[in-house]
Amino acid sequence: MLFSAQPLVGLALLANTAMAALSSGCGKAPTIESGIKTITVDGTQREFTIRVPENYQNDQGHKLIYGLHWVGGRMDQVANGGDTGSKGWKYFGLQDVANETAIFVAPQGLNGGWPNSGGSDLAFIDSMNAYIDEGLCVDQSQRFSIGFSYGASMTYAIACARASDFRGVAAIAAGQLSGCDGGNDPIAYFGIHGVRDGTLSIDGGRTLRDRFVTNNGCDSMAGAKEPASGSRTHITTAATGCKEGYPVQWAAHDGGHIQAAADAPYAEEEGDHSWVGPEVWAFWTLPELSTSA
Repeated sequence: MLFSAQPLVGLALLANTAMAALSSGCGKAPTIESGIKTITVDGTQREFTIRVPENYQNDQGHKLIYGLHWVGGRMDQVANGGDTGSKGWKYFGLQDVANETAIFVAPQGLNGGWPNSGGSDLAFIDSMNAYIDEGLCVDQSQRFSIGFSYGASMTYAIACARASDFRGVAAIAAGQLSGCDGGNDPIAYFGIHGVRDGTLSIDGGRTLRDRFVTNNGCDSMAGAKEPASGSRTHITTAATGCKEGYPVQWAAHDGGHIQAAADAPYAEEEGDHSWVGPEVWAFWTLPELSTSA
């Protein structure tokens, strides 16, 4: 019996796409450009800023990175490097080190915050994922979120409720302010906190971290070293014994409630000399995170 080989070719392409976890926007002309977007989520208009890589290619799955602002903050401050335009502040220092390999998104919280009332902010995240997946080529196994303070608390909520949709998170000075629906699944987790944080204590940050120490099957981090007050240094510790593909990392720094910590001799918080962006990027690009877990 005669038949066309074209359907088999199509099936093979679909199989390869599924294995690579590529979004429906792959292989098509992009329908999303860099800039401010508005979508409606459960009857409420929500805004976000998106940055598409300058060398974007529609046949390559891109990392998708969310940067969540602090209380009273704005999406443009995350996207543009705060009010100073510092490259070390753009998406918490990640835009520079990503070197045009990732799609960046800075959403705007309602009234400058992330209360996630009734799961409303999680629904916003879900809607952005669907919108971006359709319009751009995303590697769905390479979604990440980073945030500071209230944004870190929302990032923690994403880790709790959307571990199947995100590969990893980084929470800078987080507290449990946006809830933790579920919270039993593993996800690559990097917690960053100042030993002198007087807004959201480092004790709380350790508690959030330890949820994923447990979920990821890691050994206890109770003995992780932390810098002494006045040392102007930071200590980063990788948990041991974690399940393959689910590392946990903890960075304690001699600083307060800040997002871009820098060691001496630089100012305590100095975007262009902060170690936060480079260390988070190094964590998210570990070989064990390069494939679906």
